[in-house]
Amino acid sequence: MKRTSRDIRTANRYGVLRHIVAESPVSRQELAAATGLSLATVANLVGELLELGLLLEVGYEDSDGGRPRGLVAVNADGGALIGVDVAETYIHVELFDLTLTVVARAEEELRPGENEPAQAVAHIASAVASVVAQAAIPTTRVLGVGISMPGMVDPEGGVSVFAPNWDWHDVPLLSLLAEHIPYRLYLDNPLRACTIAELWFGAARGHDDVVVVNLGTGVGAGIALGGALHRGVTNSAGEWGHTTLVLDGRLCHCGNHGCVETYVGAPGIMQNLRELAPESPLLHPGDQTATIAALADGVRTGDPVAVKVVRDTARYLGAAVADLVNLLNPEMIVLSSWVASNLGPPLLAEVREAVARHALRRPLASTEIVLCPISSNPVSLGAATLALEGSLASVGQKSQITQKTARRTTTTARTRSTP
Repeated sequence: MKRTSRDIRTANRYGVLRHIVAESPVSRQELAAATGLSLATVANLVGELLELGLLLEVGYEDSDGGRPRGLVAVNADGGALIGVDVAETYIHVELFDLTLTVVARAEEELRPGENEPAQAVAHIASAVASVVAQAAIPTTRVLGVGISMPGMVDPEGGVSVFAPNWDWHDVPLLSLLAEHIPYRLYLDNPLRACTIAELWFGAARGHDDVVVVNLGTGVGAGIALGGALHRGVTNSAGEWGHTTLVLDGRLCHCGNHGCVETYVGAPGIMQNLRELAPESPLLHPGDQTATIAALADGVRTGDPVAVKVVRDTARYLGAAVADLVNLLNPEMIVLSSWVASNLGPPLLAEVREAVARHALRRPLASTEIVLCPISSNPVSLGAATLALEGSLASVGQKSQITQKTARRTTTTARTRSTP
């Protein structure tokens, strides 16, 4: 789709606020230099954000011989954002102030079989109500709730199109949630949420072409091209976890065989361990979190089984990541989500070696592979940031509508007053 002037203005608004969040306090001149926008454009956008209460004037700094430069910073109390990370085994919710600092947290466990839409909705609504109560803030301060739902989603329609691990098909999730949650709702999936978190706060800040590889129960790749999310025609871009890694390999929840996810997602890693050492005490049947934690501990202590499982997993992952390097030629690939954070540097080192064996030399030379540096939950942080972006976009639209209405009213009044 062709970008409109409103799309460009919204993207510029994101870029300016993103830099202010990272560098507060900052002058308009510094913002212009950092974003590449003209000083007049930056001044206009900052004025908008000040008027919305998202920013504050916080003083001045001396300039080289000229007038002191005014500094702006994020107004932490200008609103609240909620990020919801819906995973296959839990629902994690965080409430943030406008500096994207966590103010309150809540978590609901999803027991095996507890994955009907009504059950998930009840857990999400309960956790959202909990963080608002913990923060003790007026509901009018909540600018929006971003919800990350695994699988394929339709953000505009608010629909969970396909969640293979739960066998969900075309579930109108936002409509169901709207009956219980009185805030503006935004839906996307972990791939998009983690990528937005990286672009705003993580390793991808300042980079335009980035892939964020999510390693959890499910597996996927969030893609940013030219500094913006790449969604594809049906918001399905990044379903890299369901590309074929092994012909006629393991059966995947999606119905195909040999998908990447079946070898490097948490259940796939458990299967790698089960095939290598079925009686290993590292294996906790039915408990992904405990098994991955045990493997991480085993690697740290030099347990040969743990080391072999992580190395074998990295071989599969490295081959699949090499495909991303060759296909997309990104500046950076970030390994994210809870499996990557648990297995950490030992996994990263093995993956880098495996990618080097499979990727083409030229694109690989320009690609950095790193672990996600975000210490908090990147999915809930990204979901909250998606809500912030949605709120900014909708406020901008409302502002334009209000201005047009005001102009029409003024014109009509002048016409009526003309003799």
